[in-house]
Amino acid sequence: MIIGYARTSTVDQRAGLEAQERDLLAVGCERLFIEQVSSVDVAAREQLALALDFVRDGDVLVVTKLDRLARSVAHLLDISTRLKAKGAALRILDLAIDTSTATGELLLTMVGAIAQFERAIMLERQREGIAKAKADGKYRGRKPTARAKETEARELAADGVRPDEIAKRLGISRASAYRLIAAAAAAVSPQAD
Repeated sequence: MIIGYARTSTVDQRAGLEAQERDLLAVGCERLFIEQVSSVDVAAREQLALALDFVRDGDVLVVTKLDRLARSVAHLLDISTRLKAKGAALRILDLAIDTSTATGELLLTMVGAIAQFERAIMLERQREGIAKAKADGKYRGRKPTARAKETEARELAADGVRPDEIAKRLGISRASAYRLIAAAAAAVSPQAD
């Protein structure tokens, strides 16, 4: 059986997810596992875990791109080892890699190492750029969106609006809404000595 796995990091990437699904169906995937979760949080990738549990001897797990599957060589090799132990293969469409062959396994390991190296270099350059911008006084980090809306959150809370609704109305996270409401309540209540 040909099994497809598709992933994007955020719900904003709906078009990318639809393109992956289209490509997986075009190569004959009979079952798809789809999720929208960061690749960094491996534990949260429930659909990937289900796909890896689902595969059987002779099956092929197909992904459109390597970065949709794994972020590190260690994770990639772990997935490959799990598939191989079950008698299944991995196919990466954009790289034309198929681990059912010895050459495919070699290419997978090499490409994974190169991708990890490339990401490490990119992150290093990013850190250097941020450090330089901070030194030049041009970088202050991300503007705190929730704190800028503290007064509005307090007013809504005073009007009896629930934290979930406050978060929705102000475009902030639920956690931020709860934090702002708790801070407002702490500021109003007298301190116990």
